[in-house]
Amino acid sequence: MFQMSAVGPMFGQRWHFRHEAIEKIPFAIERYTNESRRLLNVIDKRLGGGRFLAGDYSIADIATYPWMAGAERNTKLLADFPNLKRWLGEVSSRPSVQRGLAVMREFERQVFDDRSRSVLFGQKQYERR
Repeated sequence: MFQMSAVGPMFGQRWHFRHEAIEKIPFAIERYTNESRRLLNVIDKRLGGGRFLAGDYSIADIATYPWMAGAERNTKLLADFPNLKRWLGEVSSRPSVQRGLAVMREFERQVFDDRSRSVLFGQKQYERR
């Protein structure tokens, strides 16, 4: 529930306002960046009390890992969250995670053209065809 109610929505909004939104809204960028950092702190503290998020390796780790995986490249950020860093390394090294990451590497990040952006983020998605 933590991943669905907090991590996904906050990290998703952070990504949207930092990378996808045409209009850069400083308040939104700051708000979701700060909330994402707060959640990283919650996760780091939780991982300080155990190897995985919910005891044994579980759907909690599987669902949260993709949102955290980008943090692996940010060594400055991870210096503040040593338990998260340990967890990322452990989860990343699992054979099943490696296989999943290999599948994802087959797909390059798609860049939205103006029409796609308009449909996804503008009013066009509400127009009748």
